[in-house]
Amino acid sequence: MIRSGIGYDIHRFVDGRKLILGGVEIAHARGLEGHSDADVLSHAIADALLGAISAGDIGEHFPNTDESIRGISSVEILKRVAKLLAEKNARVLNVDATVIAEAPKLAPHALVMRQKLAAAIGVSESKVSVKATTSEKLGFTGRGEGIAAYATATVRLPWSAL
Repeated sequence: MIRSGIGYDIHRFVDGRKLILGGVEIAHARGLEGHSDADVLSHAIADALLGAISAGDIGEHFPNTDESIRGISSVEILKRVAKLLAEKNARVLNVDATVIAEAPKLAPHALVMRQKLAAAIGVSESKVSVKATTSEKLGFTGRGEGIAAYATATVRLPWSAL
Protein backbone atom coordinates (compact mmCIF):
# COMPACT_ATOMS: atom_id res chain seq x y z
CA MET A 1 0.00 0.00 0.00
CA ILE A 2 1.28 3.46 -0.92
CA ARG A 3 0.53 6.28 1.55
CA SER A 4 1.39 9.95 1.62
CA GLY A 5 1.63 12.59 4.33
CA ILE A 6 2.04 16.34 4.47
CA GLY A 7 3.98 18.41 6.98
CA TYR A 8 4.27 22.09 7.78
CA ASP A 9 6.27 24.06 10.31
CA ILE A 10 7.06 27.69 11.01
CA HIS A 11 9.33 29.38 13.57
CA ARG A 12 10.16 33.00 14.28
CA PHE A 13 13.65 34.45 14.16
CA VAL A 14 15.37 35.32 17.43
CA ASP A 15 18.76 36.69 18.31
CA GLY A 16 21.38 34.50 19.93
CA ARG A 17 20.58 31.18 18.21
CA LYS A 18 22.19 29.32 15.34
CA LEU A 19 20.16 28.86 12.17
CA ILE A 20 19.79 25.16 11.45
CA LEU A 21 17.89 23.97 8.37
CA GLY A 22 17.90 20.41 7.11
CA GLY A 23 20.51 19.59 9.71
CA VAL A 24 22.89 22.21 8.30
CA GLU A 25 24.13 25.24 10.23
CA ILE A 26 23.73 28.26 7.98
CA ALA A 27 25.47 31.58 8.56
CA HIS A 28 22.82 34.16 9.42
CA ALA A 29 22.40 37.00 11.91
CA ARG A 30 19.56 35.19 13.71
CA GLY A 31 18.38 31.68 14.37
CA LEU A 32 14.93 30.20 14.91
CA GLU A 33 13.13 30.03 18.24
CA GLY A 34 12.01 26.63 19.46
CA HIS A 35 12.21 23.89 22.07
CA SER A 36 14.54 21.87 19.84
CA ASP A 37 17.03 23.36 17.40
CA ALA A 38 13.91 24.73 15.59
CA ASP A 39 14.85 23.22 12.23
CA VAL A 40 11.58 23.89 10.36
CA LEU A 41 12.63 21.80 7.37
CA SER A 42 13.32 18.68 9.43
CA HIS A 43 10.13 19.25 11.44
CA ALA A 44 7.97 19.48 8.32
CA ILE A 45 9.53 16.28 6.98
CA ALA A 46 9.01 14.49 10.31
CA ASP A 47 5.32 15.48 10.29
CA ALA A 48 4.92 14.33 6.68
CA LEU A 49 6.46 10.94 7.50
CA LEU A 50 4.35 10.54 10.64
CA GLY A 51 1.24 11.47 8.67
CA ALA A 52 2.02 8.90 5.98
CA ILE A 53 1.92 6.12 8.59
CA SER A 54 -0.99 7.63 10.56
CA ALA A 55 1.20 8.06 13.64
CA GLY A 56 0.12 11.50 14.81
CA ASP A 57 2.39 14.50 14.66
CA ILE A 58 5.73 15.75 15.88
CA GLY A 59 4.12 17.45 18.90
CA GLU A 60 2.77 14.13 20.15
CA HIS A 61 6.11 12.39 19.90
CA PHE A 62 8.36 15.31 20.88
CA PRO A 63 6.28 17.69 23.03
CA ASN A 64 7.70 21.10 23.90
CA THR A 65 6.81 20.37 27.52
CA ASP A 66 9.39 17.55 27.70
CA GLU A 67 12.51 19.11 29.21
CA SER A 68 14.53 15.95 28.54
CA ILE A 69 14.52 16.81 24.83
CA ARG A 70 15.11 20.58 25.11
CA GLY A 71 17.62 21.55 22.43
CA ILE A 72 17.37 18.17 20.67
CA SER A 73 18.76 18.06 17.17
CA SER A 74 16.01 17.79 14.60
CA VAL A 75 18.16 15.28 12.73
CA GLU A 76 17.83 13.10 15.84
CA ILE A 77 14.06 13.63 15.70
CA LEU A 78 14.10 12.40 12.10
CA LYS A 79 16.14 9.34 13.10
CA ARG A 80 13.56 8.51 15.76
CA VAL A 81 10.72 8.99 13.28
CA ALA A 82 12.55 6.66 10.87
CA LYS A 83 12.57 4.01 13.64
CA LEU A 84 8.80 4.39 13.97
CA LEU A 85 8.48 3.81 10.23
CA ALA A 86 10.74 0.75 10.45
CA GLU A 87 8.55 -0.69 13.22
CA LYS A 88 5.64 -0.60 10.74
CA ASN A 89 7.85 -1.94 7.93
CA ALA A 90 7.26 1.31 6.07
CA ARG A 91 9.73 2.20 3.33
CA VAL A 92 10.23 5.84 2.35
CA LEU A 93 9.75 6.25 -1.39
CA ASN A 94 10.04 10.02 -1.66
CA VAL A 95 10.26 13.22 0.37
CA ASP A 96 9.68 16.60 -1.26
CA ALA A 97 10.15 19.77 0.78
CA THR A 98 10.06 23.51 0.23
CA VAL A 99 11.49 26.13 2.59
CA ILE A 100 9.97 29.63 2.49
CA ALA A 101 12.40 32.38 3.51
CA GLU A 102 13.38 35.81 2.25
CA ALA A 103 16.90 35.33 3.62
CA PRO A 104 19.38 33.74 3.77
CA LYS A 105 19.79 32.24 0.31
CA LEU A 106 19.38 28.48 0.71
CA ALA A 107 20.14 27.08 -2.75
CA PRO A 108 23.89 26.80 -2.00
CA HIS A 109 23.05 24.52 0.97
CA ALA A 110 20.41 22.32 -0.68
CA LEU A 111 22.71 19.42 -1.61
CA VAL A 112 24.19 19.09 1.89
CA MET A 113 20.69 19.37 3.38
CA ARG A 114 19.49 16.55 1.10
CA GLN A 115 22.44 14.39 2.14
CA LYS A 116 21.88 14.96 5.88
CA LEU A 117 18.12 14.47 5.67
CA ALA A 118 18.46 11.31 3.58
CA ALA A 119 21.00 9.85 6.01
CA ALA A 120 18.73 10.64 8.97
CA ILE A 121 15.77 8.78 7.47
CA GLY A 122 17.88 6.01 5.97
CA VAL A 123 17.32 6.56 2.25
CA SER A 124 19.44 7.59 -0.72
CA GLU A 125 19.60 11.30 -1.38
CA SER A 126 17.85 10.69 -4.71
CA LYS A 127 14.67 10.15 -2.68
CA VAL A 128 14.84 13.57 -1.00
CA SER A 129 14.13 16.88 -2.69
CA VAL A 130 14.79 20.24 -1.01
CA LYS A 131 13.74 23.49 -2.63
CA ALA A 132 13.65 27.08 -1.43
CA THR A 133 11.50 30.02 -2.36
CA THR A 134 10.51 33.43 -1.04
CA SER A 135 7.06 34.75 -0.31
CA GLU A 136 7.72 37.89 -2.36
CA LYS A 137 7.90 40.11 0.75
CA LEU A 138 4.35 39.11 1.77
CA GLY A 139 3.30 37.95 5.23
CA PHE A 140 5.34 36.65 8.18
CA THR A 141 8.12 35.13 6.10
CA GLY A 142 8.08 37.99 3.61
CA ARG A 143 8.73 40.50 6.37
CA GLY A 144 11.74 38.42 7.44
CA GLU A 145 10.18 37.49 10.78
CA GLY A 146 10.82 33.78 10.39
CA ILE A 147 10.99 30.74 8.14
CA ALA A 148 8.38 28.18 7.14
CA ALA A 149 8.58 24.80 5.43
CA TYR A 150 6.21 22.37 3.74
CA ALA A 151 6.94 18.73 3.03
CA THR A 152 5.25 15.72 1.52
CA ALA A 153 6.32 12.13 2.03
CA THR A 154 5.36 9.00 0.19
CA VAL A 155 5.88 5.62 1.83
CA ARG A 156 5.16 1.99 1.05
CA LEU A 157 3.49 0.00 3.83
CA PRO A 158 2.62 -3.67 3.91
CA TRP A 159 -1.14 -4.26 4.10
CA SER A 160 -0.65 -5.96 7.47
CA ALA A 161 0.75 -2.73 9.00
CA LEU A 162 -2.67 -1.07 9.04
